[in-house]
Amino acid sequence: MSILTLVFQCLLIVVFLFSGLSKVKGAKMQVETFRHLGLPQWFRAAAGYIVLVGVAGLIIGFWHESILFLAGMWISCIMLGAVLSHIRVKDSFKQMFPALLLMIIVFLFSLLNYSAGSIF
Repeated sequence: MSILTLVFQCLLIVVFLFSGLSKVKGAKMQVETFRHLGLPQWFRAAAGYIVLVGVAGLIIGFWHESILFLAGMWISCIMLGAVLSHIRVKDSFKQMFPALLLMIIVFLFSLLNYSAGSIF
C-alpha cells in the first residue's frame, strides 16, 4: 500500500467519521440540511449509521486491503445520493460542491484500491 493511499484513507476516515457521528447525534447543521433537502429526520440518523458502516470498512482496510475498494464504493454511492438530493432541490453548484468533491475523491480512492486485494 502506498503512502498516498494511507494518507487518503486516514483523511477519509476522519471526515466520514465526524460526518456520520454528527448525523447520528443530530447536530444542528445536519438537522437543518436534511430539512432543507426535504428528507425526514429518521433518514438523517439512518444515513449516519450507513456512513459509519463505510468508515468501519475503511478501518478494516488497514488489515485487509481488498475491503478498501468496497468501502470506497459504498461511500461513493452515499455521496452520489447526497449530490442527487442537492440537484433535486435545485441547490446551486456552490451548495452541492462539497458533496460532489467528496464523491469524486472517494471514487478515485476506490479505483486506486481496485486491484489492491483483487476481491473479484
